[in-house]
Amino acid sequence: MLRAYVLVCRLGSLSRAAEQAGRAQSALSMQMRRLEDVLGKRLLHRTGRGVIPTAEGELFLSFATRLLLLGEEAVARLGDCCASDPVRIGLAEEIAIGTLPEALGRLRRARPDLTFVVVVDHSIAIADRWREGDLDLAIATCSSFAGDAAETWDVELLWVGGIDSDPAPARPLDIIVYAEPCLWRRRMVEALADCGRDYRVTLTSQSIAAIQAGVENGLGVALMMAECVRPETMRAIPASAGLPAPLIVQYGLYVRGRANPAIGAAMDHFLASLRRSAFMARRGHP
Repeated sequence: MLRAYVLVCRLGSLSRAAEQAGRAQSALSMQMRRLEDVLGKRLLHRTGRGVIPTAEGELFLSFATRLLLLGEEAVARLGDCCASDPVRIGLAEEIAIGTLPEALGRLRRARPDLTFVVVVDHSIAIADRWREGDLDLAIATCSSFAGDAAETWDVELLWVGGIDSDPAPARPLDIIVYAEPCLWRRRMVEALADCGRDYRVTLTSQSIAAIQAGVENGLGVALMMAECVRPETMRAIPASAGLPAPLIVQYGLYVRGRANPAIGAAMDHFLASLRRSAFMARRGHP
């Protein structure tokens, strides 16, 4: 019941929470009402756009989250996992700055005995390390990998400019791109060519921080996940500005040696964090 309540609060929607949990919405609604009856407090405020926690609901959410974390830690510490060898984790940079630090933090708190080494790089470099056997777990674009992922999901890439950006449709579009090799760069150029939009590259970098800084300072438009957009300094550029529709790329979680308890524990924490996040929930997952 606690986990269901936290999921509802995070997603702001009973229907989306029910879908994520694999349950009927009516059953989840009944469970939330039963929780409110037990506590004698109204926890959720229903609106036309979903649900939001009441003041009492926000307080209970903090306790519920802490209790779930303590429960995970208790289960992990009482388990018989073997953590003698470090778990080698590879993350694509664009997602390493958003959702996944939470997963690493949860993993550290739940399994202080577990040693892990994290490599952050672009997807193709992560895939190269995977093929060479240097990683036990990786999260990156599926097109960079040859094998099957343990789980896949789609991510929307937005055309993002500075907060005051207003590209003129009749003029070449200034774009900010990742250095080659880069799937996003290729998709970006192909999409602009397909819609007949001229462009010029104003900044090339392998660093997401440099890309964000370039966008914020008006150097051009870049492709970004919603999690990387800073709303106070950036905005998604609408199609009316002569830009293509947002692009969709597929990401995957790749796991080697799932029978190893330590690697299995790391995989479970990553999946749990991803499923609670907008990163996976926005587009859904199989």
